Amino acid sequence: MISDFQTLRGPSFNPDVVDSRIRHFYEHAAAYNLEVWSEVYLVGRFFLWLLVEFLSTHMDQLNFPLSSLDVAKGMSSEVVQLVDPATGEVRHTGWLRRLKSSGRVIYAGVYSVCRIPKEENPMVKVTFPCRGSANVYLRPVAYPDGSFGLDSSGSGWGRSGFYRIVKVGPDRWRVRNFRTLHELFHVYLDTEDVLRCDHKIVFVGLTILRLHYKMTLVEPLRASAGTQLPSTAEIGRS
Repeated sequence: MISDFQTLRGPSFNPDVVDSRIRHFYEHAAAYNLEVWSEVYLVGRFFLWLLVEFLSTHMDQLNFPLSSLDVAKGMSSEVVQLVDPATGEVRHTGWLRRLKSSGRVIYAGVYSVCRIPKEENPMVKVTFPCRGSANVYLRPVAYPDGSFGLDSSGSGWGRSGFYRIVKVGPDRWRVRNFRTLHELFHVYLDTEDVLRCDHKIVFVGLTILRLHYKMTLVEPLRASAGTQLPSTAEIGRS
């Protein structure tokens, strides 16, 4: 998702503090299997149902699971790099995630690193194509224990957050900042050195959905010819 984790370095974010195994995941996401669990809060179930039934299914995008059974069969993960043909440089990375039970797309996001006016550090930008686009700007956070966070809970225009962009004319676009919708990610290693992520979605101050991911290296990829993937122990020593 991020070709070089060091590109996130800024005045208040030091990527070297983040555990090397977490950095490896962001730089080699295609080399990992994802397992996922979900919890929909009762207070947010109606809002989530409205989103999925009347918006997500028509866009084939943001099909958040309404039940833990929706994710019981797991989630597929496909990473596609978009390369500048002139320079050979990776400009963007697409990450497509589907529910294996139904084939519905949960996320089809394009990842990049950028800067925005009122944030001092580079941001992780995720663009979701959906009749225009929805852009989420996530602020990187390095925790003292080596874990890593991404936070979209900005306080206003030009800060981290959720922005909806819609074309309203030949040369006109409307951009709206939704201050009521936030995403928070916390990526960490558990007590058994297993890589995990807690993903929380907050709407109007209410937590409506929690997703929990377990990420493990794909062993066949490591062993296949021409694929140079370190073992988990080797990542830990790097």
